[in-house]
Amino acid sequence: QVQIIETGGGLVQAGGSLRLSCVASGRTFTNFAMAWFRRAPGKEREFVAAVSETGDNTYYQDSVNGRFTISRDNAKNTAYLQMNSLKPEETADNYCASGAPRRPSHRFYVASVEYDHWGQGTQVTVSS
Repeated sequence: QVQIIETGGGLVQAGGSLRLSCVASGRTFTNFAMAWFRRAPGKEREFVAAVSETGDNTYYQDSVNGRFTISRDNAKNTAYLQMNSLKPEETADNYCASGAPRRPSHRFYVASVEYDHWGQGTQVTVSS
């Protein structure tokens, strides 16, 4: 049984930082890409960042590029999302996902349909 567990959410002031962690178990971690998505109150879920199976390639939503960093530690079956310079509008539930994108290209790695297992989410609140 595949399990995805996110930790690291919390309350932070605007301009602050948080690091989210995501531990995956139940299947071979290195066979799957990992990604973070988020859903802000009243909005649709959106892609934030993804990292390829080996960690060699990363993908970001334009609005977080340069502020967020996704990484993975395959020895620990863990993916991370370092979030810096957080903004109040980035208050959201953040979800970690695992999957095997059908093509090694950006448009597949950013698509939620390419990920078949999801965590329960961790809340990030950014105060102004």
